[in-house]
Amino acid sequence: MHIAEGFLPPLHAAAWGVASAPFVVHGARALTREVKANPESTLLLGASGAFTFVLSALKIPSVTGSCSHPTGTGLGAILFRPPVMAVLGTVTLLFQALLLAHGGLTTLGANVFSMAVAGPWAGYGVYRLLKKSDVPLMVSVFFGAFFADLVTYCVTSVQLALAFPDPAGGVAGALAKFGGIFALTQLPLAVSEGLLTVLVMRLLMQSSKADLIRLGVAKLTASREATAR
Repeated sequence: MHIAEGFLPPLHAAAWGVASAPFVVHGARALTREVKANPESTLLLGASGAFTFVLSALKIPSVTGSCSHPTGTGLGAILFRPPVMAVLGTVTLLFQALLLAHGGLTTLGANVFSMAVAGPWAGYGVYRLLKKSDVPLMVSVFFGAFFADLVTYCVTSVQLALAFPDPAGGVAGALAKFGGIFALTQLPLAVSEGLLTVLVMRLLMQSSKADLIRLGVAKLTASREATAR
């Protein structure tokens, strides 16, 4: 969902930068606290950032000035909560703009808001709601990643519609057009990302279950609880 360099009007680009800044600052503080309190989280944090970087670099041409791709932000939001993901997503977008010409510096604020703020919060909210409803963990993870991806595309559609309203239908007409075009590629991508995130979470359950228990994602089994006592 990266909006290309220079594609947004300057006022819109600046406004989205201002809107994103508080989330990134708050996320930087949350990330610092996490690393200080739990230095062992560093590897999982790096893996979450790498997962986002790799998936969101896989772009498919879509609306002029933008593209479709997985986001990879659901995993980090589930593991470390959305504030931390705001920082990891911002770093990812910055490196992609500088090294891959994917996105841009002038549109960084807009891309951060859609992919590193709105998407992670939506995905985490769905994940927590399902988990509290006693839905199986992997189902909750799937829908968390699915909605993190899908809401990112929805917010990008709104950003483009506000910047380029349709001459006849206005913002609503432009939103219908942008959203409709994105949906052709983004819906199957969201499903694929949900499945891939479940696969990664299953691998983490095997290799890093102690970390997942500490983060509140996994639970102690009855046998382990008895051993701990």
